[in-house]
Amino acid sequence: MKRGTRRQTAEPPSEASDLSDNAAALAGACSTLGLTLSAHVQTELLHFLRLLQRWNVVYNLTALHDSRQMLLLHLVDCLATVEPLRRAVGDLAGKRLLDVGSGGGLPGVVLAIVEPRLQVMCVDAVGKKAAFIRQVAAEMALPNLEALHARVERLSGLTFDVVASRAFSTLPRLVAVTRGLIEKTGIWMAMKGRAPSGEIAELPSDVQAFHVEPIQVPGLDAERCIVWMRPLFRPDG
Repeated sequence: MKRGTRRQTAEPPSEASDLSDNAAALAGACSTLGLTLSAHVQTELLHFLRLLQRWNVVYNLTALHDSRQMLLLHLVDCLATVEPLRRAVGDLAGKRLLDVGSGGGLPGVVLAIVEPRLQVMCVDAVGKKAAFIRQVAAEMALPNLEALHARVERLSGLTFDVVASRAFSTLPRLVAVTRGLIEKTGIWMAMKGRAPSGEIAELPSDVQAFHVEPIQVPGLDAERCIVWMRPLFRPDG
């Protein structure tokens, strides 16, 4: 072997089979969602899935361990928000999104991969989770992805066009701890299961839940929705 030439090794049969199955499942899910993603983007999403699965062994990023379940319940679940986000915001170029309580980077990393012109910041109070997202950004060369190890209520001096959450807390708590981080024309994108009518009723008077959008996650037989909210005046009054 010549110096400097890296030996090409084949994937173990089981891993190669999983990769092929996941690639087909991802392509099928995108088709069902009406989401057109290039082969490169789909490959990057599968790369992220492998990183999530690998780091999960040590860092306990998610309760799921099976790659097919992780694909469906994490990646595809987050991909179901892409078209709704595009409709809600319009042109995402230069927009800033904060993913609150990002955990393993869901939905923040998925959105950063699919929308490279969107600036994504993931914040989590658990250091190892923020470290994982930083590693993903470095290894996958995602300049539009940042991670902060912090409690979101302690952030200051930052504002965002979209504040997103997937498994953070109730709607009233979400808006309470991020009210000062959202632009005047910004919106909250809260991913939920069933429509949380009780939580919506408890929102403060300066926040409007203007749309509860049902979403269908391919292969998932469960209710899912996005609660879209907006501030009714400037955070500083």
